[in-house]
Amino acid sequence: MAKKSHYRAGISPAPSLTESLKAKVSIARAVPSSATAIGVAVGSKGAVPRQIGLDRDALAAAGFEGKQGQTLVIPKDGKAVVIAVGVGDAGLDVAKLRDAAAVFARAASRQSHLATGLADVASGVAPAAAAQAVTEGVLLARYRYEQRKSKKSDAPLQELTLVTTAERQKAEAAGAKLGQTMASAAMLARDLANAPAMELTAKRMAEIAEEVARACGLAVEVFDKGDLEKMGCGGILGVNAGSTEPPRMVKLTYKPKGKSKGHLAMVGKGIMYDSGGINLKPAQGMQLFMKMDMAGAAAVLGTMSVLRDLDCPNTVTAFLMCTDNMPSGSATKMGDVLTHRNGKTVEIHNTDAEGRLILADGLALAAEMKPDAIINVGTLTGAIFAALGEHLTGVFSNHDSFAQQVQASADRTDETIWRMPLDRRYRKQIDSAIADLKNMGDAQPGSITAALYLEEFVDGIPWTHFDICGTMKLDADDAWRSKGATGVCARLFADLAVNFTPPKR
Repeated sequence: MAKKSHYRAGISPAPSLTESLKAKVSIARAVPSSATAIGVAVGSKGAVPRQIGLDRDALAAAGFEGKQGQTLVIPKDGKAVVIAVGVGDAGLDVAKLRDAAAVFARAASRQSHLATGLADVASGVAPAAAAQAVTEGVLLARYRYEQRKSKKSDAPLQELTLVTTAERQKAEAAGAKLGQTMASAAMLARDLANAPAMELTAKRMAEIAEEVARACGLAVEVFDKGDLEKMGCGGILGVNAGSTEPPRMVKLTYKPKGKSKGHLAMVGKGIMYDSGGINLKPAQGMQLFMKMDMAGAAAVLGTMSVLRDLDCPNTVTAFLMCTDNMPSGSATKMGDVLTHRNGKTVEIHNTDAEGRLILADGLALAAEMKPDAIINVGTLTGAIFAALGEHLTGVFSNHDSFAQQVQASADRTDETIWRMPLDRRYRKQIDSAIADLKNMGDAQPGSITAALYLEEFVDGIPWTHFDICGTMKLDADDAWRSKGATGVCARLFADLAVNFTPPKR
């Protein structure tokens, strides 16, 4: 009997694992004979390693100077290709080491078994941290979302071998394992955000979350439209009003084996496709990527999937707020008034300012649990993209020391953020004449007024909001960030959950 599909007829199901996630990572004292590409670090000064087989003049003639970001593929008759990887002369920190591993992996895109001693060339980086960075760099750079292509562009990565000395083997093995785990969080988030909206509905997202929960030791509860009506979640219901697809809210809970050090709550925006609603998005280019408007929920699910493997010492509760935003005769209209979970009412001034409506219900539910801190993430405003571009995630926080913890995790994962002002002088812009709030302020401080709207629902609990409108995708490969969905915040949140300390009020 054929296995029942979760998908409508004619739509291909997505595999549960990416090809990159299937790759084996090992540690060895010598390059294995099965390796098909060997990455060798070459500085811009000093002796050239013997493995390269060329002197510096020959390298220069080929256009390779050993600068950071440069690579040169050197074929060897009947043997693995050797790839010179430029590392400059200023030394490598963790971020630069991750980048170097990524450019090596891209240069070896046609090779299936990579070997490298890159983890040993960063003298100021501990062996475990170096191995983690190299593993993350290779796996994330080799990520490709090609499940629906009849012909793959690259060879699948089957194995990565980190070549090191006997005294570093144990530490590098631990670091490589951690790197695999962290990379898997981002790759799950990428898979979800890259998936076509016709496949990844709110209902299917909830089913995937249940599958992840069973596999990763999480408690899970799924709430349908009827449940959300009983709970008074008028924000997500109002956004869903124009859709033929029912909404879902997913609550995931991770608890450590021993006594919990603290309780962190996460809320992810899961707009499975955003047409803008009645205020239809005008730009076709923008609409093309609105299948990724659920990248916030994807990041949170990616994070939750690895907490057990990371032996996270804190309790983490996550809310995935999932629906699409579509125009129809039943859609929410401008001037309508919705009532959120915490009883606050909102007058709708723009149906395309929908992310804050669904996040508000999730934040209110999270606040009711009285956690030590709350984070939320979503592709919230075009204003943050205009301000910070595609390399910086905008963050807003009501608590300085908690924001410092967030910054530390961003630094460790090289997911660059920029703290924006939560300037309450703009709060009056979201006052409504007929309701408690309106869902849109003036155009200029759009990311700030969106953050101020969300702050209304955290009940004074330490909180940080991540606006990933600019960083959720890339149009071209950039180091370990692959073209398409980036999986931004999944690794950052995993690091934050593990290292979280309850902030003082």
